[in-house]
Amino acid sequence: MARPDPQYFYCFDTALGCCAIAWTDAHGVLGSQLPEENAAATRDRMRVRFPQAQHLEQDQQLPAEIAQAVAAIQALLAGQTGDASELLRVRLDERALPEFDAWVLALTRHIPVGQTLSYGEVAARLGQPGAARAVGRAEGRNPFAPIVPCHRVVAATPGQGGFSAHGGLQTKQKLLIIEARASGQVVSEQQGLFE
Repeated sequence: MARPDPQYFYCFDTALGCCAIAWTDAHGVLGSQLPEENAAATRDRMRVRFPQAQHLEQDQQLPAEIAQAVAAIQALLAGQTGDASELLRVRLDERALPEFDAWVLALTRHIPVGQTLSYGEVAARLGQPGAARAVGRAEGRNPFAPIVPCHRVVAATPGQGGFSAHGGLQTKQKLLIIEARASGQVVSEQQGLFE
């Protein structure tokens, strides 16, 4: 029986708080984490999500591809979206995803900064126009936020829908406002999605 690939996770500061990323050298990113209420809570959340993973401390060297992913997440959350395509190059380990979830997240990953789609629009683009709720469930299980920007998928009716990250819809709104500003939009264009 083959030994499992060693898993690692790393916590890092961003403009929104402490985020984290988990990976294996062989298969890439296992998951990423938006901030919890504080750094300790983010670290604890990663220990629950990835109990086999070794926690790398701040002074330990990251593999180049993980360091690039961390830098790209930090830039995105700081509103520095000049080369948002950097996150598209992050290698994701999708082996544990159900097939439908993988389709949803692959489409979601290509929604440009500053743009949104409704759950129904994602379902229609997948050729399954009646699957808006299934899309919502897949987005809610996204293990790669914000690398896969599930915050860019919103309810068709303002005030509906949710967001599974700590802070719920407020966190989703913060992310969309950061991206709206970075892409030159008037912030009120995004605020209407939550009223």
